[in-house]
Amino acid sequence: MLIKTILNNVYPLKHFVYHSDELVKNSDGSLKEIQVSIHPRSNSKAICSLCGKKAPIYDTRMPYRTFRFVPIWNVPVTFIYAMRRVSCKQCGVKTESIPWADGKSDICNVFKSFLATWAKKLSWVEVAKSFKVSWSTVFESVKHIVEYGLKHRDVSRIESIGVDEIKWKVGHKYLTVVYQLDKGRKRLLSVTKDRSVRSFLRFFMSIGKENTRSIKFVCSDMWKPYLKVIHKKIPDAIHILDRFHIKKHLNDAINETRKRDVAKLRSNNQEPILDKSKWALLKNEENLTEAQATKIKELLQYNIQTIRAYLFGKEFERFWQYRSAKFAMAFLHSWNTQVMRSKIPSLKKFVKMLRRHEHLLANWFKANGVFSSGPVEGLNNKAKVAMRKAYGYKDFETAKIALFHQLGALPEPKLTHQFA
Repeated sequence: MLIKTILNNVYPLKHFVYHSDELVKNSDGSLKEIQVSIHPRSNSKAICSLCGKKAPIYDTRMPYRTFRFVPIWNVPVTFIYAMRRVSCKQCGVKTESIPWADGKSDICNVFKSFLATWAKKLSWVEVAKSFKVSWSTVFESVKHIVEYGLKHRDVSRIESIGVDEIKWKVGHKYLTVVYQLDKGRKRLLSVTKDRSVRSFLRFFMSIGKENTRSIKFVCSDMWKPYLKVIHKKIPDAIHILDRFHIKKHLNDAINETRKRDVAKLRSNNQEPILDKSKWALLKNEENLTEAQATKIKELLQYNIQTIRAYLFGKEFERFWQYRSAKFAMAFLHSWNTQVMRSKIPSLKKFVKMLRRHEHLLANWFKANGVFSSGPVEGLNNKAKVAMRKAYGYKDFETAKIALFHQLGALPEPKLTHQFA
């Protein structure tokens, strides 16, 4: 079967024909590439690249251009075509539009889609090596797909969102990410630089006032800029405090108490009973290893602040098991009082923080516990993997493209042949 026949079946070109194909070899006789020449159909009018309308031919003296197509049996395939210029009544003399590539790009759109599909599964460097292209070609391919997707995505009828920050560079460099958390549809909606009021406001500007009004639930941590923007832009939405971050603050308080006790034991030349106890104290009970579970049993024999803090932490987990906001808040008030009497500084600091955001904790029960930080943390973990796959970049725009490519659930351009 001729290569032209294969191309006509998997990637037919309207107004153009595959004229001939040639196998080009290296000096050692190995196959270098397959060259396929393309000609316009007889008597077909060219299309203006600016306005997209048919126009008469102005001249055909432009030099031949080459375009990389999807490799066959991992042999590079190159399209060769002499571009024409058109005399458009509306736009003047312009280069014609071609269906297999955009603008001045020398990569076929279908090859961009092919590379972008593999870039979801492998690192960008591995994709470049596997298909004999440069890292920048993979980047341009992913960028092409993401730009199309952002232009054609639907951001209407969003009911639930989650906002968080992820670290993307050394030195306190953060990105603000906003996810859609609706049932059956979880995706990345926005990526902005920094974690400020302005960076979060850009999300609401991008979806518009009408779509902002449809948001009924929002999940966030206690970062003040986020709280401020939520209060300003969606005051009627039920604001749920991020359970994961509450747990993190509590664990930090327990660990701070542990560090203080470790230092105290050392200064008094006492037995180092808290050595190798950090993760035993901070992990959920069901995730403890056998050695960690044994360590906890040993530590429970001692009456030190670390153990009291650990027991307070276990007791606090009961809060999330209530179904009634009234009984949950009654439990919380009782727990807070006991902690404030405990003389454990780090836990008392944690309680003061809870009291400042008590109304947001109550919202957990208004939403029936349906919306939590779980999906946010899951998406954040995928975001970190996405940025690692795209390693080799240094700027924010590339990080943004990598994140949207993996997590944006963006629509892709329709091609004759799709790559699964």
